[in-house]
Formats: sequence, C-alpha cells, structure tokens
Amino acid sequence: MNKIERTRKISRNPLSDILFTLWAGGAALLSYSLVYALRKPYTAATFDDLEVFNMDYKVVVTIVQILGYTFSKFMGIKWVSELRREERFRFILMSIVMAELSLIFFGLLSAPYNIAAMFLNGLSLGCMWGVIFSFIEGRKMTDILASLLGVSMVISSGAAKSVGLYVMRTWHVSEFWMPALIGAIALPLLALLGYALNRLPQPNEEDIALKSERVVLNGQQRWQIFKRFMPFLLMLFIANIALTILRDIKEDFLVNIIDMSNYSPWLFTQVDSVVTLICLTILGLMVLIKDNMKVLSILYGLIIAGMIVMTVVSFGQKWLQLGTVTWLFLQSICLYIAFLTFQTIFFDRFIACFKICGNVGFFIVLTDFLGYTGTVFVLILKEFSGINLDWKVFYNLLAGSAGIFCCALFVTSFVYLRQRYRQSASFAPQEGRKEINSLEPTGNNALTIA
Repeated sequence: MNKIERTRKISRNPLSDILFTLWAGGAALLSYSLVYALRKPYTAATFDDLEVFNMDYKVVVTIVQILGYTFSKFMGIKWVSELRREERFRFILMSIVMAELSLIFFGLLSAPYNIAAMFLNGLSLGCMWGVIFSFIEGRKMTDILASLLGVSMVISSGAAKSVGLYVMRTWHVSEFWMPALIGAIALPLLALLGYALNRLPQPNEEDIALKSERVVLNGQQRWQIFKRFMPFLLMLFIANIALTILRDIKEDFLVNIIDMSNYSPWLFTQVDSVVTLICLTILGLMVLIKDNMKVLSILYGLIIAGMIVMTVVSFGQKWLQLGTVTWLFLQSICLYIAFLTFQTIFFDRFIACFKICGNVGFFIVLTDFLGYTGTVFVLILKEFSGINLDWKVFYNLLAGSAGIFCCALFVTSFVYLRQRYRQSASFAPQEGRKEINSLEPTGNNALTIA
C-alpha cells in the first residue's frame, strides 16, 4: 500500500474534522486572546506628563516589558523546543499566575518603581505563543487551527486597547490598576482553556503522513537544522525583525499615532475584526491545498504584494489623501498578512515540505527573539536620538522603509527556496520528495529526515 492510499485509508471522517477544528481552534484562539488581556491592556493608557530619566514613561514601560519578553523568547529557543507534551499545561499555569502577580505589583507600586513589574510580565508570557502552537502543529487541519490562533493576535490587540479604554472611562479605574483588573478576569478562563488544549488527542497516522512527525529538539539538532537552511533562514529572520518592530510600534503606540478624541474606543476592535476575518479566510483556505511547496509559493505572493501596498500607502499618504480608518485598515491588513503567515502556517508547511523531524516552536521562538530585540533597539534609539518626530510621521517612515526592505528579502529568499526545493526533488526517491539530513540519530529525538 503506497503512501497516498494509506493516508486515504486512515483519514478521519468530515464530521470528526469539524468537531476537532471547533475544539482545538476555538481553544487556541481564545487562549491567546486572553494572553493579550494579561499583556497589552496598558497600551490603552497614555500616562500623560510622566517621565523617567527624561524619557516618556510609556516608552520606558514598553521597553522594559519587551526586554522581559525578549529574554523569555531567548530562553524559549531551548524551553519550547524541548518542552514535552505532559509539561505544557503546568508551564501555562505558572506563566499566567506570574503575569497577573506582576500586574498587581504594577498597580501597588508607585511610579517609576512599578516599571520593574512589567519586566516580570514580559518574562512570564514570552513563551506562551510557542507552547499553545505546540498543541496544534503537525496536523492535517493545522492550517485552519493556526489561522484561528494567528488572527487572535490581530483582533486581541485592538480588543485589549478597547477594553482598557472602556474600563478607564466607564468604571473609572486608574490606568495603573486597569491592567490587573482585566488580567484577574482573564486568568481563570485561560487556565480552563489550557486544560482543554491539554486534552487534545495526539496527531494520528494521517497527520504524520501529511505533515511529518513533530519531535523535541536538543541543541545539536537545532544547530544542524539552522546550518542546513542558513541562507534562507537568515533572510527570513532579518525580514521578520522589521515586521516585528513595525507591529509592536503599531500595537503599543496606536493611541499616540491616531488622535482618538473623535473616535469610539471600539474603533480598534472594529478595524481589527475585519482584518481578522480576511486573514482567517486566506490562511485557512490553504488547508485545501495538499502540495506544501504550492502553499509556500502562494504565501510568498501574498506577502510580497502586501509589502508593496504598505510601501505605497505609507510614503504616498498625503498624495492619496486617505482617511484615518482607511489608512489604519490598509496598514493592518498588509502588515498582518505577512506577520501572521510566519507566526502560523509558514514553518509548519516548510517542515512538511522538506520532511524535517523537528517542531515549529524552534523557528517561531527564534524569529520572535530576534524581532523583539529589534523593537527594543528602535525604541531606545528614538528616545536617545533627540529626534522629536510626530508618531504618525515616524510610523509611516518606518512602514514604508520596512516595506521596501522586506520585499527585496522575500523575493530573494523565495528564489532560493525554489532552487533548494528543485535540488532536493532531483535526488528524491519516487515515493516522495525527501532531503537527507547528515546528522546521526540520537535516541528517540533523531533528526533523520523521514
């Protein structure tokens, strides 16, 4: 029995796929949405007239939180790559309890001493994306599941700011205690959703046949994967540094970029909801395409087109005379279609395409670590450069430059990927395209390419 026939024989029925998608996708989407409730509500506050060492207080809070987040990402390269299934739920519980405690200290301590609490907050939550993703990777339905998880990042960013504004305006909660209040509501719900994810069944034979088996990776195995695909991965990592910087500045300082006095506090949620539906549809439809290289090609086309549009919108805003809502929508859709692709299905398909025995967490956490390091650098540079740019001018300049830079890197990396795929295909056996890895097997976590 060949591979295709075996896959058909063990295929789940459509009803099982639908029920599994609702369970796994719903739990993943809501889980990461609530992670934002523990991390991002403070961005709704402006902290007017507060400074620390002649620096804007909110900028310092953001830098300190991202420093904690970045350090967590660095440690997560090892933690997430090596985290076993039975340890994931415990890891989630420890992370969210520590995050809520940090928000309580942010409210209890007076400024500027409470800023230190935000380092602990970032440190607590830096690995949550990789851990949640580990529950859903390597499955037949991963494209849809990852899309649901990924778009939670889009809608949750706007929702966190909107809820934060609502709590301050309606409940008259101070901007220092508002994050802890929202986090206290989110914590028990997130614990229940973590339990639901932990009860998901393991990938079956069909999942493994289509997407390859996912295993934990030790340090030597991580290095061998990186070395084998180094030119390609370096181009993607550098481009994603620019995308992460842009996304973080948009998320954390959108209330500074846009004058919200004439808009509802729910504007962010309304715009991000539309962006969410578009991203969900596009990325989710990839599940209909079994050819992994074809999916990667389509994703590259969408990303490159988005970078071109983002560049035109950013540098041509005055000429185009776009309204605020239109500008925000176009910026969001172009940025998130690229950013979410690499946070969700791209590396899952990349692993399946080249039959790499590993896990997505390694690629995503390493990408995030480099990206957030870039964000901290840019924010510090802006504060200490002495340049007093308007936030909207600064963002448009950054977005336009990132669009041109990333477009060039994505085109080059795609050409490299196609060439590498053709080379691997020319040496593949008839039953499928396979690339042989030179690393010797080491126990149960062998990196041998199937």
